[in-house]
Parts: sequence; C-alpha cells; structure tokens
Amino acid sequence: MSSNGASDHPGSDSGVSDGLLGLATALVGIPSVSHNEGAMADAVQAALSLCTWLQVERVGDNVVARTDLGRTRRLILAGHLDTVPVSGGNDEPRVEGTTLYGLGAADMKGGLAVFLHLAGSISEPAVDVTWCFYAGEEVAHEFNGLGHLWTQRPDLLAGDAAILGEPTGGLVEAGCQGTLRIKVSLAGARAHTARPHTGRNAIHRLAPVLEAVRNFEVRRPVIDGCEYAEQLQVVSVEGGVAGNVVPDHAVAVINHRFAPDRTVAQAESMVRELLAPHLEPGDHWELLDASPGAPPSLEHPLLAALVSATGVPPRAKVGWTDVASFWEHGIPAANFGPADPLLAHTPGEHVSAAELSGVASVLEALLRTGG
Repeated sequence: MSSNGASDHPGSDSGVSDGLLGLATALVGIPSVSHNEGAMADAVQAALSLCTWLQVERVGDNVVARTDLGRTRRLILAGHLDTVPVSGGNDEPRVEGTTLYGLGAADMKGGLAVFLHLAGSISEPAVDVTWCFYAGEEVAHEFNGLGHLWTQRPDLLAGDAAILGEPTGGLVEAGCQGTLRIKVSLAGARAHTARPHTGRNAIHRLAPVLEAVRNFEVRRPVIDGCEYAEQLQVVSVEGGVAGNVVPDHAVAVINHRFAPDRTVAQAESMVRELLAPHLEPGDHWELLDASPGAPPSLEHPLLAALVSATGVPPRAKVGWTDVASFWEHGIPAANFGPADPLLAHTPGEHVSAAELSGVASVLEALLRTGG
C-alpha cells in the first residue's frame, strides 16, 4: 500500500519521507532470503490488491500489477523480492535517526518501498504502468522469477521501457555488463614429493595462469557517454591429492565482467587468447555459465526523461542486472533506485529517508507527466 494512503495528491515532503522509511523498515522486517520469498510475495500482493485501479496477478512468488488506461506507452518498474543470506546479524531492521539498516535495505527493499508507495499513490499515471515484483534474482539464473514470467506469462511483461529498482545512489546506471565463468583444468603427472622430478605439479602450472589474470589490462569502452570498466578475476582454485603426492590436476574458475559492446562469444575468446600461452594439450576449458550485457538505451523517450529528471549525468552499470533480461526481449531498460550500490550484499547495508524520497520524487514526476 502507499506510505501515505492511496491518493493522486502527494503529501508533504517530510510526511512522504517518514512514510517511505516506515514502509521500507516493514519490508526489511519480512525475511526473504532467496528461495524463501513467499511471505514477501504475500505482503506485496495484499498491498497491491488494495489498489482498485490495478490488475494484480501472482505467478509462483512473482507478483505483477498493471494499469489498463489505454495510454500510448507502458512503463515497467521491476524489482526483486529476495535478499542474500544474513550476515553479521543484519536480519533485524534498525533505524538510527533517518537511516534504515538491515538485510536488503539497500538491495533492494528500499527500491521496493518506493515502488509500493507510488503504486498506491498514483491511480491515473500519464503512462500505463506495470509493477513487477519477482523472486530469485540473487541466485542461479534457473531460479530467476523474471525468467519464469518470460516463459510462463510473457503477456504480463509487455511494455515499451523498463526501470529496475536496483540501488544506484539515486542516479541512472545505464545498461549493464555481461558476465561469464570459465573453468580451466590443468593436467600434470603424479609423483612422490621426495622425487618431484619424476612427475609434474599441476598446481604449480596455475602460477602463470593466475599471473596472467592478475595482470589483465582493464578495458574501458565508452558507450553513449558511459564508461564500462571490464574485470577479470579468479574466484576459486582447487587441487591436491595428499600431503606426499605431486598433484596431477588443478582447477581455476575465472569470472569475466565484460562491456555490452561484446557478445558472450567475443568475451570468451578474449579470455582464451589471454590464457592460451599457458595451456597445453590435455588441459580442459569449460564455459560454466554466461549472460550477455545490455547497452545503455537511453535514447528511449521514457529513459531519457528519467535521466533528465535526476538532473545528473548517467553512469554505466558495471555489474549484471535484469536490465539484460529486458533487453534480450526487446525492451530498453535502465537501473535506478535508492542507496549506494557499493553497500549491496554487505553486513552494514542501509538506506536513508532522503534517498528514498529523492528517488520517489523523480519517479513520481515521470509517472505523472510521462516524460
């Protein structure tokens, strides 16, 4: 429900700010670690069902509410219900002054609070609006509720442009990077550690691979004025047989975040080229998973109006978000929400009342004018 009751007339700035903080606190108080979003979906569905101007549907733990006003454009505002696991005792919400601390405060229950407030406050927006609250964003792609909706009910996601309520510090983060994970397995030959010259240590062979990744020269393409800094990191290593055996097998898993001007195939080829001098016949290369990125797409009138309403230049989204999912289905999208994105997934994540009301004000202006 709205933080200040259903109305087309916004209340005072302080009243809206306080109401948003209270709404966000209530949402943080509902546990919704990935795979356990049922209670959050229940609360969101109950709140949206109070809005007689919305058609509300639930598919699993995904809740979609839509206006049907016959407008010429439809804007989708989407956010995920789930959080990462509890860390450092942050499962209970805590308000200090005008700042809310707790699991999901930044990523992204602050954004959800703004969405619920606006859904319950604006009954006749200048554009038709789809409010999409979905499960499973923080885990493997197979569990992503948005993906399930694309498969089961794509009609619910029809639209002209989309905004993801991910934390962005109240400015537009355009597009998103792609991501892939590669498993590199290196071969060796077993031997007794007292006679290592009779074998070959596969773990030692990892050294030049790790060094090549460490010395990766960051590529920084600028697309529509937004700089995407690519990254390459080893995220796990495995190896070893016993305390007296030269290992004959070692594994490194590498994560590459690549700019949206490259395809998955091009990004993988770059990593192959980088590591090729250190690989030999008998080694194994496996692409574990991959998701393409999305370009900025800020030329769309609704997204251009969003940027204009913030009053600050956009920047690139250097992580992956479901902006890419919308782009894959032909819908330009951008990230925009309250809280510092660097706080996401940290024990001390938080969001302030000012951040909540600032984002709500920008989105309200967009919805009331249609850009």
